[in-house]
Amino acid sequence: MSKLRIIKCQDTPAAIGPYSQAVAAGGFLFISGQIPIDPGTGSIVSGGIEEQTEMVLKNIENILIFSGLGLFDVVKTTVYLNDLKNFEKFNGVYGKFFEIDPPARATVEVSNLPKGSLVEIDAIAVIK
Repeated sequence: MSKLRIIKCQDTPAAIGPYSQAVAAGGFLFISGQIPIDPGTGSIVSGGIEEQTEMVLKNIENILIFSGLGLFDVVKTTVYLNDLKNFEKFNGVYGKFFEIDPPARATVEVSNLPKGSLVEIDAIAVIK
């Protein structure tokens, strides 16, 4: 039976529902969907898809660092966009965080996201 380790990173917004920010299990870190909440204010960052994508990826990176990992350990992400017309701008920011050997990824358009955000991303990282 594998042990679960619940991750509670103080540098990332707390979960807004009954779920954990991340869970380490079976050699992987499963990061729950992150939306562009600024941990300092508790509010969605102002701006468009680029600013929101950057905040989401910074929150994911903070969880990874807190867990002793980095973006280079991410093996899979799932991206939820409220409008696929934002895909190109989103990719411009995403590519800056994953410049070398980016993880596998799925991107889907959804009708709505929590707190009216434009983007949500979840991630799976390998624990070495």
